[in-house]
Amino acid sequence: MRARSYESRFAYLTRTIALRGYCGLILLFLVVPILAVVPLSFSSGTMLVYPPPGFSWRWYELVLHSDRWLIAFRNSFIIGTASTTLAVILGTLASLGLSREKLPGKDLITALILSPMIVPSIITAVGMYFFFAPIGLTQNFPGLIIAHTVLSVPFVVVSVMATLEGFDASLIRAAASLGANPVIVFFKVVLPIILPGVVTGALFAFATSFDEVITVVFLAGPDQRTLPREMFSGIREQITPEITAIASILVVLATALLISLELLRRRSERLRGKV
Repeated sequence: MRARSYESRFAYLTRTIALRGYCGLILLFLVVPILAVVPLSFSSGTMLVYPPPGFSWRWYELVLHSDRWLIAFRNSFIIGTASTTLAVILGTLASLGLSREKLPGKDLITALILSPMIVPSIITAVGMYFFFAPIGLTQNFPGLIIAHTVLSVPFVVVSVMATLEGFDASLIRAAASLGANPVIVFFKVVLPIILPGVVTGALFAFATSFDEVITVVFLAGPDQRTLPREMFSGIREQITPEITAIASILVVLATALLISLELLRRRSERLRGKV
């Protein structure tokens, strides 16, 4: 009996190690191409050569002291912040409405809201251009902010609706029975519970806006050049380690967002465990 127990434990341990090793190789396969640009950003040469001929901070200094990149970063931040704010407001309200079981046409409305996640970006960008051009929403910030909001709302809706799956609707009725109006019920009862989903959706919305390039190519003018568009233009003209420096900065920002999401997820699990 003991021999069989040892054999089963050994087999279980072997399978666990093999599975973790297999998952580690998959993650390595996915991450290595992304991290491959980081060493090139410290290259002392002017061309993308692997391995780099030497170590230098020159490309980061060039990026941080270049009006071209700083203006592009500022534009991306302004558009991303504004569109994320609108997406969070609209997406949260839409999620609360879609969470109602007796909502007429719920499936159709959900499909329409989530369509920007499914439809190819080039089709969405062309459609926005022909819709925005006659009403003067091209080559200006309001048009870009509205377009990025449309692209970001689905991520907020998905995140908030996932949080609302475990929401107890009796809490709303209890608060209303105590005399609280709908606004107080939302900010005092609903929002604290769904806040992890709202923040998660906001992070995804900001990342979506900050990384969007196709819509910017169609709708932006010379004064609305964003960071992804500048990178796209730089790749078409001449690829230098300057592009890899920008890419490395974006990798760091994306990693920070993912870490924030993981910390938020753990906090949400702890709060649910206490409840």
